[in-house]
Amino acid sequence: MLIERFLKYISFDTQSDETTGTTPSTAKQMLFAKALKQELQDMGLKEITLDEHAYLMATLPANTDQKLPVIGFIAHLDTSPDMTGENIQPHIIRNYKGRNIVLCKEENIFLSPKDFPELLNYLGEDLIVTNGKTLLGADDKAGIAEIISAIKYLQEHQEIKHGKIRIAFTPDEEIGMGASKFDVELFGCDWAYTVDGGEIGELEYENFNASGAKITVKGRNVHPGYAKNKMINAMHIAMKFAGMLPVEQRPEHTEGYEGFFHLTNMSGTVEEATLSYIVRDHDKTSFENRLKVLENIANHLNIQYPNAIQLDIKQQYRNMREIVEPQKHIIDLAFKAMEAVGVKPKVKPIRGGTDGAQLSFKGLPCPNIFAGGHNFHGRYEFISIQSMEKAVQVIVKICEQ
Repeated sequence: MLIERFLKYISFDTQSDETTGTTPSTAKQMLFAKALKQELQDMGLKEITLDEHAYLMATLPANTDQKLPVIGFIAHLDTSPDMTGENIQPHIIRNYKGRNIVLCKEENIFLSPKDFPELLNYLGEDLIVTNGKTLLGADDKAGIAEIISAIKYLQEHQEIKHGKIRIAFTPDEEIGMGASKFDVELFGCDWAYTVDGGEIGELEYENFNASGAKITVKGRNVHPGYAKNKMINAMHIAMKFAGMLPVEQRPEHTEGYEGFFHLTNMSGTVEEATLSYIVRDHDKTSFENRLKVLENIANHLNIQYPNAIQLDIKQQYRNMREIVEPQKHIIDLAFKAMEAVGVKPKVKPIRGGTDGAQLSFKGLPCPNIFAGGHNFHGRYEFISIQSMEKAVQVIVKICEQ
């Protein structure tokens, strides 16, 4: 049922949208949440709640009188705005042989181990891929499918003793707002795990400090034939701003603990232009220095072009390491659970963020464990069925007492 469940979930188009200012940012996320709520009710789970912001929570009651901590598992409803999630048509590649995978023959789109060498880690396994025209949605519908499948397994195997287990599915993680209205007190857990990681074995309790930055440039438009000493082209100023940021600190040139400035959107006319960036760094001091770089560039250009630049910076999330690391037993439990089911743990920093980052600072320590996918947010996304099955086993093992 795991794969059937996953394929059903990705049929829901749940892209989030940072421009709406609502929670959820898109109504289609609520449609998916309502379908999941019905499924949880049919399973007989308890304490099911779905609020007006599309936060869905439920309980698997303890099956032992032993006093045990309440553990939670969390995944997100939305998919990335970076590529359409409408009309996803997945394909299953059985017993992968290490060759190129044709995604769309008509448009000559294929998934190649030359471009994505991690494919060779899955020789002999079964891969779910896209048709080359959409993302897959494994981020994070794989996590949702794995959590619900693990809960179903525990229901069917009462010999596995466990404490109270809480699950939650949240909106808008992909636009940095997944935990903004999450009710930690209502969730009522001692700690939780987001099931939102990538390749099998990932175990993460460090993430980027993150902010979004919007640069708005005001120009002056006059007829180009008579523009000398009069026209101020906002698009040229915007390009100058972008050109003043260090090229080597773009995402395509960074790895590990290295931070970056990432231009995510640009638009403009002579009269007005905008640049949207996300700014990331693991180290708090380095992160704050990055924000100062943006401020310094804006100030410099405002001297050359008085009052042309407006810089708006919005904090998105912080590095959860300072919250989780002092409670190392949470990490140790997941580490041992992976080893117990034959998965080699890969403890490393997240080059991104999860709901768990914000939740940790709200009082719910919440590291991240793998869901099994690769190449999120685009047409080359894929996931191993065997990795998904292992994720279910890890969740079950974490719950087992």
